Amino acid sequence: MSSEQEDCHLCKEYLRDPVSIPCGHIFCAVCLKTYWDHADHTGSYMCPQCRVTYNKRPTPRRMGGSRQSTIQHNSEPFPPPPPSPDYNYAGPQDVGCDICIGKKHKAMKTCLMCLASYCEKHLKPHYESNTFKRHKLVDEIGHLDRQICPQHQKGLELFCRTDQMCICVLCTVKEHKGHDMVSAEQERAEEQQRLGATQAEIQEKIHDRLKQMEEMKQAVDTLKSSAHTALQECEKMFADMIRSIERMQQEMMKLISSNKRAALSNAEGHLERLSHEISDLKRRDNEITQLSRTEDHIHFIQTFHMLIAQTEAEELPTVSVNPYFTFGPVTKAVSEMKQHLNEFSNEELVKVAKAVNKMTFCQLEDSKKKQAKSIKNEEATAVQVYKSVPMQEPQHRDDFMRYACQLTLDSNTAYRQLHLSRANRKAVLKRDPQTYGDHPARFDSLPQVLCKENLSGGPYYWEVDWSGEGAAIGVTYKGIKRTGYGDNSRIGYNRKSWSLFCSDASYSARHSKDQIEINAPYSSRIGVFLDHEGGTLAFYGVGETMSLIHRFKASFAEPVFPGFWVWYESGITLIQ
Repeated sequence: MSSEQEDCHLCKEYLRDPVSIPCGHIFCAVCLKTYWDHADHTGSYMCPQCRVTYNKRPTPRRMGGSRQSTIQHNSEPFPPPPPSPDYNYAGPQDVGCDICIGKKHKAMKTCLMCLASYCEKHLKPHYESNTFKRHKLVDEIGHLDRQICPQHQKGLELFCRTDQMCICVLCTVKEHKGHDMVSAEQERAEEQQRLGATQAEIQEKIHDRLKQMEEMKQAVDTLKSSAHTALQECEKMFADMIRSIERMQQEMMKLISSNKRAALSNAEGHLERLSHEISDLKRRDNEITQLSRTEDHIHFIQTFHMLIAQTEAEELPTVSVNPYFTFGPVTKAVSEMKQHLNEFSNEELVKVAKAVNKMTFCQLEDSKKKQAKSIKNEEATAVQVYKSVPMQEPQHRDDFMRYACQLTLDSNTAYRQLHLSRANRKAVLKRDPQTYGDHPARFDSLPQVLCKENLSGGPYYWEVDWSGEGAAIGVTYKGIKRTGYGDNSRIGYNRKSWSLFCSDASYSARHSKDQIEINAPYSSRIGVFLDHEGGTLAFYGVGETMSLIHRFKASFAEPVFPGFWVWYESGITLIQ
């Protein structure tokens, strides 16, 4: 939608009695009524221009203010009827006969003397009557008012080279007196030669463009083939590196396992020997106990000296155990190897990214100035892409709530018919204007309002309740235009803003010239997640679970302000 819109999208004529619908598009009242009357039997109503769907037939709102000047181009109360299947009748794009009454036939010729266009029937007098013998007929042309001098209401016959404009004979008397003037026919003859040269130049450009297009197609084919080959080779090389790492893993597992087995075997040998020594010592202990109880003195003396000699001759080795023995140093070594590998791989990926970014596939000549800036920031971009870890988007509402931020609507930006309440956390569009003061930040023609808070870095999360026939929820840069009805002012319709439009039947995601229709379950509460630094803007339906509606991926160049577009008898509320 543009602030210069003059034609109805349905009838292609000047807007008559213009009305707007929740998505913001404007049509003739009769055209829209006829269009939606045909949809009554389906129960589903669609915008003829952007295809947004509504379950309930919205109530069109009449346009006022600056739109009034647009509808005054034509004073007829209704748009012209649609073209008849009879192709002799004039359609919306045809020149109609100025003599026909009611349904007009197609004009065949235009008379430059009469300044009127005629169908085949009403053209006959010009061929049959001597009265019209000197009249000049040309192929039908529209906008005959352009053939008449607006000051003298005479046909334009001359060309003033001094003022570079077509004039009538009466203009030569006063307004263009003394100027360099020639007949329109003579000027046409001279311009015709230049037109031929211009046409030859255009044809040469067409040939050049066709050649460039063919070269581009060949380059694209080569690019696809090269990319396919690179993908295959990179996949093979990464597979080899993965296998190499797997071999390292196997070798490390073998090393740990073999050391474990050797240590266990050694320990088991020592345990077995200690067990034998303990048994032998217990046997001797029993012998000493029995010897101490004997009454045979000779046996005691002989056996005692033998036991003492055997005990003194035997030396048992001491088994020492390291209580601090672990495989921790192995784990530490592998961890350090992993860190070195990550650092090395990141450095190598940055080098690869820089090498690839330096190779320009194609560019316009006037984009060379931008190339220097792009190369200057190349290294920082590559490092950011490959070294920064992107934030993991939350999955559950409790996770989102950790990033909840408090927002407040800015009354200095609010459209005058937007009523703010609940400490500037609710906005409803009504017919009665508010008594807001003048402010350069205010939207003067569109029912929009921004928040006071600007968001950057992040992440952030907020929730919005909406009700009524339609509302849009989004974010925008501060520099969005605040005046007029044009796309440069509407949140989501330009490069400075992003939005989700909500109706009772569907959603549509909008940014710049792109519009994506989304079929998702109805939700009266929308959760918005913004990772400004990571380039993510996501909209969720909030209920028992979080249901993703749409996610934008963007590189935000500056802080953004949450903003809203509200339809009549609709409202939005910021949840605290």
